Amino acid sequence: MFNKLKEDISVVFERDPAARSMWEVLTTYPGIHALLIHRLSARLWHANFKWLGRFIAYFGRWFTGIEIHPGATIGRRVFIDHGMGVVIGETAEIGDDCTLYHGVTLGGTSWNKGKRHPTLEKGVVVGAGAKILGPLTVGEGAKVGSNAVVVKDVPAGATAVGIPARILDETLAKQRDQAAHKLGFSAYAISADMNDPMVKAVHGLIDHSAATDERIEWIMQALQKLGSEVPAEAKSAAQFDPEYLNKIVD
Repeated sequence: MFNKLKEDISVVFERDPAARSMWEVLTTYPGIHALLIHRLSARLWHANFKWLGRFIAYFGRWFTGIEIHPGATIGRRVFIDHGMGVVIGETAEIGDDCTLYHGVTLGGTSWNKGKRHPTLEKGVVVGAGAKILGPLTVGEGAKVGSNAVVVKDVPAGATAVGIPARILDETLAKQRDQAAHKLGFSAYAISADMNDPMVKAVHGLIDHSAATDERIEWIMQALQKLGSEVPAEAKSAAQFDPEYLNKIVD
């Protein structure tokens, strides 16, 4: 019990730069209080003192603003930061070293008994206001963006954002950045994840440009293998001015 408490406190110092002293963490961090209360209520629940376990969990909800069903399974070194509005359902499972911010819901989508809440594997980070719904699995080391609504499994190490949540393709994002840098055009330095149709159109053009460059490179390599002399790259500075293009778009 005390070893787990030490781990809980050390995790706060690791993940929250606002923490200044052990006394402050013990007395003012609702996430710590909620976990301590949950451990008591869970013991009673599994010892078949169902009502008493639920009553203590209800007290914890009133005291901390964090609602954890006593049937939920929570691993070690879990950090609930701020915590107000967090809801963790009966069959939810949270692995070691996970981090949840305020407003997170691990909820169910069915009225049937049995497994109906999410499973978070080790090291998952869930942003403020995110909703993870149903008996799905968020893989080890994955991240869920703030206010995302997750209704499908998230692979290990992936990042899920949006409503409904979608998996970000980091490889594609890097390719876009490289192509945009090559063109001298940053697409307003905004993310492709925005829903603005103009932004999507610009990123579509960048994707097309990157694909065309790859095909041209492949053709040039094939010609060189056949013994053809490939001319040097033509100077295009006079024909293409990225700064002028940016001014036009603005």
